Amino acid sequence: MRPLWLCRVCAAAWPCPPARLLLTMQYRRDRVGLSVYLASQLFEATADLLKLNPDAVPDPRELFDRFVAWTARPPS
Repeated sequence: MRPLWLCRVCAAAWPCPPARLLLTMQYRRDRVGLSVYLASQLFEATADLLKLNPDAVPDPRELFDRFVAWTARPPS
């Protein structure tokens, strides 16, 4: 759900664990592509969240961990 960046199914912060699993399956042969896609989503989410509440700047480390860092981990 944009611009809040919540999952439409479970209302958790997107990408939630089910979304991560689905994305991992969709990009199973292209981990770099997954990272690039999620980096673009990170930038869009940052812009959306800043527009929603310009006084509460999202923590860059938390957003990076949420959107991109997990892609570097080997799939379990």
